[in-house]
Amino acid sequence: MITAYLQREGVWDMVDLSPEDGIPEHTMWIDLFRPDDDERQWLSRYLYEEAPDEEDINEIEASARFYLDNDGLHINSLFPQRVGSEVRAINVFFLIQPTRLFTIREEDVGLIRLLRNYLRLGRIEADRPQGLLVELFNLKVDYLSDQLEDVYTVLDELSEEVFDNEKLDEVFKQITLQEDGNGKIRLSLLDTQRGLRYMQRYYRRQLQEDEIKDVKEMLSDIESLLPHTQFLFDKINFLLDAAMGFTSLQQNKIIKIFSVAAVVFLPPTLIASIYGMNFTAMPELAWEVGYPLALGLMFGSAVGTYWFFKRKGWL
Repeated sequence: MITAYLQREGVWDMVDLSPEDGIPEHTMWIDLFRPDDDERQWLSRYLYEEAPDEEDINEIEASARFYLDNDGLHINSLFPQRVGSEVRAINVFFLIQPTRLFTIREEDVGLIRLLRNYLRLGRIEADRPQGLLVELFNLKVDYLSDQLEDVYTVLDELSEEVFDNEKLDEVFKQITLQEDGNGKIRLSLLDTQRGLRYMQRYYRRQLQEDEIKDVKEMLSDIESLLPHTQFLFDKINFLLDAAMGFTSLQQNKIIKIFSVAAVVFLPPTLIASIYGMNFTAMPELAWEVGYPLALGLMFGSAVGTYWFFKRKGWL
């Protein structure tokens, strides 16, 4: 799917294109969502190099994610996407040219939908593709900050439930989800930081003063957010250790009960074993009070063992 975003006198318009169409006049942004081979071939007509495929977009080497060539500035950037209680990291390809911004993505990205809505409502003033990209990265950093706050809120609620035996399974599940989400948020922050620093270093001449200022502010925000992700990792580890410790404590209590029960019933079992032997010369077998006496001994030995444990504070 090819979507062209046109700007005419500060008003944005959106047009869907097919591989047979050309690029309309006043187009500033072209977004390719899950492009097929024909749509990639259409894009290649406007580039010196071939349009990147999904494997190229998902490369992790810095040299493949940030580079300049005859086509312009290439940036592959990770965007967080919350799906239910999980956070996913989605790669988006950007190509910035003097008059046009190209994006390629294989999955829907909420921040791009948000940018599109802001453009329609006139809440973003961008008259250059470079400014459009900077505005999108601004939205991204703000969103990552909000996601970190959400992770902290969930962890704060979990800290009150970690010692609730009935909710332990859900607590472990949520701790795992928050750890995974925090890790992907941190990865997105680091990836954004690398992209912005690359722009600041090698693309500075193409940026205006206000755009350079925005880039510096975003880098400063990321620097302040990264230690917060480490704090959340520490909190997650603490809650996990606390939950594991509480689980072990509960298991130890159960094992303790079984151990005490086994020791308490050991003397009665010994007495019953002795009088259950099948020897002929056993004087007690002829006693009329032998049976109640044996029961009394078993009961007394059990009570005595329990009292001894209680007095020692082992129960």
